[in-house]
Amino acid sequence: MLLESPNVIYWAALFLVIAFLAIRKYVQSPSYQLRHIPTIGSSGIIGSYFDSRRYFKEGRNMIQEGYDKYYGTPFKIPTMGRFTVVASGPQMIEDIRRASDDELSFREAVAETIQTDYMLGSQIRHEIFHITVVRTPLTRNIGYRFPDIKDEIITAFSELIPPTTEWSTIPALKTLMNITCRTSNRLFVGLPLCRNPDYRQLQEQFTLDVIRGAQTINKYPQLLRPIVGRYLTKIPANIKRVIKHVGPIIEERLAKRKDGNLKVDDESNDLISWLISEAPESQCTVEGIALRILTINFAAIHTTTMALTNVLYDLATHPEYVKPMREEVEAVIAAEGWTKVAMGKMRKVDSFIKETQRLAIGGLSMSRKALKDFTFSNGVTVPAGTHMAVATNATHVDGNLYSDPDRFDGFRFANKREEEGESLKHQMVSLSHEYVTFGTGRHACPGRFFAVNELKAMLAHILMTYDVKMPNDGLRPPSVWFQATCSPNPTAKVMFRKRVA
Repeated sequence: MLLESPNVIYWAALFLVIAFLAIRKYVQSPSYQLRHIPTIGSSGIIGSYFDSRRYFKEGRNMIQEGYDKYYGTPFKIPTMGRFTVVASGPQMIEDIRRASDDELSFREAVAETIQTDYMLGSQIRHEIFHITVVRTPLTRNIGYRFPDIKDEIITAFSELIPPTTEWSTIPALKTLMNITCRTSNRLFVGLPLCRNPDYRQLQEQFTLDVIRGAQTINKYPQLLRPIVGRYLTKIPANIKRVIKHVGPIIEERLAKRKDGNLKVDDESNDLISWLISEAPESQCTVEGIALRILTINFAAIHTTTMALTNVLYDLATHPEYVKPMREEVEAVIAAEGWTKVAMGKMRKVDSFIKETQRLAIGGLSMSRKALKDFTFSNGVTVPAGTHMAVATNATHVDGNLYSDPDRFDGFRFANKREEEGESLKHQMVSLSHEYVTFGTGRHACPGRFFAVNELKAMLAHILMTYDVKMPNDGLRPPSVWFQATCSPNPTAKVMFRKRVA
């Protein structure tokens, strides 16, 4: 009998085993686990691969499509290697804000996305004393150290964009990154190191090296990633390089801490001392402190540079805002001087920057990884292991939240602050479900107070020192979109001259 043939029985059994394993793998796959959540694009194995490729160029449009179709309930988008679940609407944002870290983890999402464990070490994820430093001593000292910040702004601008009566054409992004790096590190590590060319170049390049390193690591299986992170990325060399610059300063202050003589005075009231004061014993080493300096620069320089570049593009293409902002700056400075208090009173300047960030913002923010099954208040459950985020750009151009949402209105938020009871709600540093540039809740950007004060001081300095315009009176340079990332045009130039009027 044919059915009694050993070969037939063997092949039938093999087929059943393969079928069983394939079905089990599919049931455990994200496609099956997330089948109840609608997809933008295809949810099939082959189709989702091609749609993940489409996401590289059309990420913004895909997120907007999901926002328009499924507002208030989650949808998913195929990205390379996994689906990302996207949330929208105030209630879902509130659900994410209220979730505990053992339900939805920000740190796990970031670590897995940019593979920090394999380049910077897992201690960055587990020992987060640098966040405490940014949130408390750094923020508390902005006012005290503001004269140093202002001095570096003046010096950096005068060296890189000399105010002459003739128009000069400046590469915007590159120049402003140099100024931002110097200004930030005047507070972080002080003079003369903040002006050291090699130190600056390292800090400016570090973010790009981390991103490229993550892309390299993600190409390899889990088993090989520790080796790849150590030997095929530039990060270990960057750590050695930064230690050459900051190592002697750290060693000196660690010795003082050991002897009980570490006192924060005018010369040592900086990020290095704040980190040493907050660091647990296991991280209170030269490498441990140097690594946190790199990490804070990673978070600070590129984000502030991109924001300032976008502000400059809007200033150069909307000259009607220059006169009223100059008048505001002049009046406030006459009353308060160049101080942190003065920055807080510049409502028009604050509004202009915030409006720029409303429009020049990426497609996703508030990344989280579900560590256990999580149910939103609308009843939708996402399984453990799911990566999720909030639709940012789509929220910021929602006509139900903003009138004429696609139009740049530089004083949009200043006008709102004139309404009764609204004076604080619409500051740039304020958090809300309608404006999610800085996230929300306990994981909101801890450095936003420093970043906003720095941006306002730099914009105020530009207004008081220069006239600006685009070459040939051109239009605003278009932003560059890649996946869900929105970046200011990297090659555009802006023209400067010494202020005439």
